[in-house]
Formats: sequence, C-alpha cells, structure tokens
Amino acid sequence: MKIIDYRAITRPTFSLLNYDLPAIFFCKPLLSSTSSSVYSISSYAPKAKGHPLMRISCSVAGSRTLSSTSLDLSLSKEDTANADAGLQSQNTSSSLYTHPSLSQMRNERIANRARVFDFLRGIGIVPDELDGLELPVTIDVMRERVDFLHKLGLNIEDINNYPLVLGCSVKKNMVPVLDYLGKLGVRKSTFTEFLRRYPQVLHSSVVVDLAPVVKYLQGMDIKPNDIPRVLENYPEVLGFKLEGTMSTSVAYLVGIGVARREIGGILTRYPQILGMRVGRTIKPFVDYLESLGIPQLAIARLIEKRPHILGFGLAERVKPNVESLLEFNVRQTFLASVIAQYPEIMGIDVHTRLCNQRDILNSIIELDPVGFGRVVEKMPQIVSLSNTAVVKHVDFLKECGFSLEQVRKMVMGCPHLLALNLDVMKLNFDYFEGKMARPLDDLVSFPAFFTYGLESTIKPRYLMISKKGLKCSLAWLLNCSDEKFEERMTYDSIDMEEMEVNSSFDMNSLLHTRTDESGSDYEDDSDSSYV
Repeated sequence: MKIIDYRAITRPTFSLLNYDLPAIFFCKPLLSSTSSSVYSISSYAPKAKGHPLMRISCSVAGSRTLSSTSLDLSLSKEDTANADAGLQSQNTSSSLYTHPSLSQMRNERIANRARVFDFLRGIGIVPDELDGLELPVTIDVMRERVDFLHKLGLNIEDINNYPLVLGCSVKKNMVPVLDYLGKLGVRKSTFTEFLRRYPQVLHSSVVVDLAPVVKYLQGMDIKPNDIPRVLENYPEVLGFKLEGTMSTSVAYLVGIGVARREIGGILTRYPQILGMRVGRTIKPFVDYLESLGIPQLAIARLIEKRPHILGFGLAERVKPNVESLLEFNVRQTFLASVIAQYPEIMGIDVHTRLCNQRDILNSIIELDPVGFGRVVEKMPQIVSLSNTAVVKHVDFLKECGFSLEQVRKMVMGCPHLLALNLDVMKLNFDYFEGKMARPLDDLVSFPAFFTYGLESTIKPRYLMISKKGLKCSLAWLLNCSDEKFEERMTYDSIDMEEMEVNSSFDMNSLLHTRTDESGSDYEDDSDSSYV
C-alpha cells in the first residue's frame, strides 16, 4: 500500500499520524537524535520488487529531533514466513471461540439420531415413523422416556402402535397432562387403558387443548363428578373440536325430540355420541328405524333410555339382524314392536341366537317355526335367555300339572313365563291353587297371572271380588290398572268385552314425555320378578 497524503493533528505536547499499513508489513524505523527540541521520524523508499514503499515523517515537540533514513519496507522470505506463521497462530487461538459450521452440526445431529435409533431397535421399537420428528439427542434422555411409559403400564407393543409418543418430553408433556387428568378425577388405575386408546393426549396442551373440552362437556350438563367417567369411557373426546362434530350431534338429537334435560345423562352413559357424524351415522340410523314403522319421537325416547344403540353399525349389524328376524317368521308389521321392546336385538348376533332358541323350544315343547315367530314378536328378549333358564321354567310348569300342549299354549300366549323369577312363580301358583281354588285351564287361558305381584295386586283384588261375590276371569281381575279395577267394582255386572286380553306391545307407551326422575336414572329399567 502507498500513502499519498496524511495530516497530523498537533496537540500541546505531541502530534498524531493517521495512516494505514498492511497487516503483514512490519518495519523498524531508524531514529537519529539531534540537539533540536523536536523529534522527527521520516521514512521513504522507492517502490521495489512489487512491494509498496513509504516515507514517514513525524515531528514531536520537545528538545530533541529524531529522523529516519530511507527504509525499504519490502519483506524478505523469512519475514513472510514469520508473518504466515503468526496468522496461523492467530487463527488457531481464535478458533476456540468460533461456532461449528452448519455441516458439522448437521453431521453431528445425524450421528446422534442414528445412535438413538439403534437404541430403540435394540429394545424392540421400530423407529421408522419417527423420521422428521424432533427426538432427544442422547440415548439417556430417550431411555428416560421409554422407562416412564413402562411405568404407566405401556409395553413395547403399545409404543409401536403409536411410536410418535416418543416425541413427548416427560417433564414438558407427559407429567403436566397426567397431573391434569388426575386432578379431574380420572383414576390412575385407568391411565394405561386411557393411553392405549388415545396416546395422542400426551401431545396436548392442558390450557389450549384439554381444559376447553372439559369446560364444554360441563356446558352440556355433564356433572363435574361425571367428567372422569366420561373421559375414562371415551378418552378420544379430548381431541375433538368444540364447534365441530360434538355440537352438531347434540343439536340433531334435540331436533328429533330428545329432551334437552336428558342430554347430560345421555352423554354421561354414552359419550361416543360426541364423535358421531350426523350425516354418516346418526341420521341414517334414525331414518332406517322410521322406515320400519317406529315414530321419530319414539326413537328419541329409545335413545334417551339406551343411547348406546346409536353405536350399532347400521350396515354391519342392524340391517342384517332385521333380515334374520324376518327369516325366523317375525312378521314385517311387528318389526317396529320387536325393536321398541328390545332395542339391543339390533346389536347382537341375532341369527345364531334365534337358531339356538328355536331348536331348544322345538325340542322341549315341540314349538314349530311359525309359533316361534309369534313368541319372538311378543317377547324378543327370548333371544338372550340361556338354555338352562328355559328348561327350568318348562319343567316347573310341567310339575304344576300342565300337559305339554298346555305348556306350549301358555308359552305362546305369554313367553315371559320363561324369564320370570321361579320363586315368584311358585308363590303365585300356591295361592292360586290353595286360596283361589281355580282350575288349571284358567291359567292356560291367562298365563300372564304369573307376572303380577301377589301382595300388591292378586291378593287385594281377589279379596275384593270375593266380598262382592263376583265371578270373573283372571283377565278381568288383573288385566287393568288400579283405577280401572276400582271402577269395575262399581259395576252391577261384568262387561264381557273388558275380559279381552291385549298382550301386544303398545308403541304409544314410548311417546309419553319422561319425567325428571326418569331422566336422572342412568341405569336400565329392571324388574326383580325376572331372572
């Protein structure tokens, strides 16, 4: 480099020079002393061998003058080598404070990932789906995650079913989510099954994802104490959008007649409804039942009482079961009655059970296929009775003195005889035979006598007609409400038309509005007189 010009700023005691030199050029100026009071440094040399030369002149206030003779700033080979060595030493020392290159970082990251993958393969986990997922850089951290999942009850197979769970941090993801579920009341004993069904919950944010869903469920009239029950039965609900499937399914149910006050109980018993699409699942199911002759409001009542029927696959189970009922001589016009009486018949393996019950009844009371169809129409629950129960009840009737033909007629007239509590039947028969002293043909004509409570209905009514000296059939005596019986006691004579027995199912019984008390009861209706 060649300095063309420079200026010095003079201060009271010395002057400064402003000039540039290449970093690799060094020189030692020759100084001369004089008696003058000014120090001066000067240097000049012509350009030689391609190196820039420089003249430096400097004057310093004082009592002496320093001057330099011409100086050639060109470097020798040794000076150049020394300069290169100095630069190399400088780079070496400064490299201790520089960051690794991007390629070095990438290579190190690939090597760490390979070691983690080798560890996972060594314990039986297939990491193929983990490509692109942020994972721990050390084996120790990955081992900590695997061990934590093992403590929760998840095995290698469970992890392989959803390997992305390995992307969850124990402290940042797993522990906060599980603590939140525990505070809600979800039992720790259910955590294993909970995570097997919905491992994605470990990726969730408590504040952003989980808490809003819980608040929404409470807004659906699900009691806070029931929230854990809902989550345990259907953990997938934590992944649904609030304004998506959940809101539309509830709105549709209310639209077809499901009482709004029943929604909380329905969702508590069967929260899977929240994940059902209206157009694909709920509406086609309702439309099909309507096509069989069940009124929409009656369907709403069935859903209120047994919401799980919405989970029966329409194409896979419901329609094939209806075809089986027709195959076993259930009349088309009675399909609605059969389903309304026993909605579960849509979701079980009906064909196999119908075959079994038809064969057993044919073998013990010689019931023909058409007669079996009449039995199913009156009591579809027969498909769920065990063979042992059927045989015991038939044997009891035979022990009472009824002939095989009479037993067959009684079963066809009132199939419920095959499901009643045998102890209740024995008490009723003993009273009939000992106190009422009626012929067995009266029971053959009205086998439903066994379905009435002895202390609540049979005894009080029999005593009343005995006092009045009335003679009536068992049907006239029993087949009416208490209010109707009180009215009959005012009659001067017995109306023969009122003695007719109507044992068919009344669909209108489903159309009445349910009371608040019925809506608060989550358990299925049961009768202690049945086995």
